[in-house]
Amino acid sequence: MKIGFMEIVVVFVVALLLIGPDKLPEFAKKLGAGLRAFRDATNDLTSEIKENVVEPLEEAQAPIREAMEPLEEMDKEIKESVKEVQTSLNNIGKPTKKPAAQQGKRTATEQLTESPAADRAEAPVEAAVPETTAQNQNEGGENP
Repeated sequence: MKIGFMEIVVVFVVALLLIGPDKLPEFAKKLGAGLRAFRDATNDLTSEIKENVVEPLEEAQAPIREAMEPLEEMDKEIKESVKEVQTSLNNIGKPTKKPAAQQGKRTATEQLTESPAADRAEAPVEAAVPETTAQNQNEGGENP
């Protein structure tokens, strides 16, 4: 709850009219002392609750938190493993995606299987290797 400047002015004017200008300073001192006492009491109560309730609970929770850390790590690992297994099961039977670099390249067997049967040569292809004679090799000559 925020009080703006105009609200403070209205309260001050009302207090001035009700109490009067002579008793207003005494009333303000008493109000200030009362607010100070209220603030001190709430601070004392807050610190007492913190010392007697919050701190012992935090001390009791520390060993429990330490015991929970390995269990939380195991839980995380198990969830990751289950997720991987689910992904594997979901991907069974689906074609695998090729990396972008390999999509443009096709192997020779893929090219052969994709080409029509009429384009394939049925006769074996012989490699043209020049015949060398023992005489050419002994003389250090070049191959014809």
